[in-house]
Amino acid sequence: MPDKADATSTIEMTYREAMREAIREALQRDERVFLMGEDVGRYGGCYAVSKGLLAEFGPERIRDAPLSESGFTGAGIGAAVAGMRPIVELMTVNFSLLALDQILNTAATMRHMSGNQFGVPLVIRMATGGGRQLAAQHSRSLEGWYAHIPGIKVLAPATIEDARGMLWTALEDPDPVLIFENIMLYNMTGRIAANAGAVDIAKAAIRRAGRDVSLITYGGSLWKTLEAADALARQDIDAEVIDLRSLRPLDTQTIMDSVTRTRRAVIVDEGWRSGSLAAEICARIVEQAFWELDAPVGRVCSAEVPIPYPRHLEQAAIPQASTIVDAVKAALGRG
Repeated sequence: MPDKADATSTIEMTYREAMREAIREALQRDERVFLMGEDVGRYGGCYAVSKGLLAEFGPERIRDAPLSESGFTGAGIGAAVAGMRPIVELMTVNFSLLALDQILNTAATMRHMSGNQFGVPLVIRMATGGGRQLAAQHSRSLEGWYAHIPGIKVLAPATIEDARGMLWTALEDPDPVLIFENIMLYNMTGRIAANAGAVDIAKAAIRRAGRDVSLITYGGSLWKTLEAADALARQDIDAEVIDLRSLRPLDTQTIMDSVTRTRRAVIVDEGWRSGSLAAEICARIVEQAFWELDAPVGRVCSAEVPIPYPRHLEQAAIPQASTIVDAVKAALGRG
């Protein structure tokens, strides 16, 4: 583990490497922790997150599972109830639907159904999002669906620091935590403190302060939103950018404080607009800060179509910096 006394040195790593280091540290720190999923061992993970861990920790701690998301997610739930601290990797959010019964009807309800006698200290990781030309069945952003479910926490790390630190905190939670890793972030490189550790998973972060409009987003869309904020700044529009980080629970207070200051809001969500997380945030703003608004709340979401395979159509279907800029200018009456 990093030297906790060294508070100044930094190291460079990719988002993928940050996730790998988070898993490695968890395995070193707690003998109850193990990783389980499809291709996590010999293959090193579909996105190479677990590459090298099988050789380091062995097959008892890095467990290749059969092609049955429902089966190995259920096994993870059972192990958690029995006192272990499993990390279950579902290859993508698209395949998580095959384990939805286990997540919704078992993991999320165990504490309630047992009268608080049992919890499920389980972490489930999965890739999400489009942009890699993986076509409709492999490019969905369904984290908003999971944010609908009571009994679980839903996290969306967008930075190297959060990729490294959220897993630590999640493993200490007595209830299920789902971590959604946007596929476009795995190759992203950044610097992180050498002594980086656990991070708060309950608070949103203001990634850019501003006065004219609040841009509310999460995950892979954060970087497009920051790019849009830079473009807006060149047009004398000062945008504040909020990284939600946690989708359930939502840090509503940070959102309302920001909207009260800027008096305008645009939500950027890679999910589809109908029934989306963006719709929920919009409703909360209207319920709690309606009289502070100077314009209707804007939303930038994916087109209501299966995500196309051709690159130009795929890019047109998901939020981009240019569409965020257009939505902000419309909210300011400059469209």
